[in-house]
Amino acid sequence: MNVGQICGRHVVTVLPGSDLTAAAALMREKHVGYIVVLESEWVRRPVGVLTDRDIVVSVVAMKANPASLTVGDVMTPRVVTTEEQSTLDAALMQMRRNGVRRLPVLAMNGEVVGVLSIDDALQAIMDELDSAAGSIRLQREVERATRS
Repeated sequence: MNVGQICGRHVVTVLPGSDLTAAAALMREKHVGYIVVLESEWVRRPVGVLTDRDIVVSVVAMKANPASLTVGDVMTPRVVTTEEQSTLDAALMQMRRNGVRRLPVLAMNGEVVGVLSIDDALQAIMDELDSAAGSIRLQREVERATRS
């Protein structure tokens, strides 16, 4: 199973020059706490990520004026990504190694096509376990039927 099969494809994005309060309003409107910051409107390569935590730690806790800030002022510029073809194991190792819970998913051309969250990964693992458990149950039923 690869990342492209299980990642969320609806990616909320902004540009570095976007108004921070508008980005926060977008988070609220879209019910997300994570936005991918793109290079430009035409180049969908990630240059950062903005989280609700970034806003709290860098703006609210510092008593900064959010109206005077842009997304680029607050975003996390070091973007940890994964590719669509990456295995789930590799992506989870990347998350663990970098201490993140979400990864922008990139196409072969480096543009963002999705976001893999730890929730997506856990759901995929649970689905695999459920499938394996179903096979075991079926095997038991077939054995009972043939030995009765």
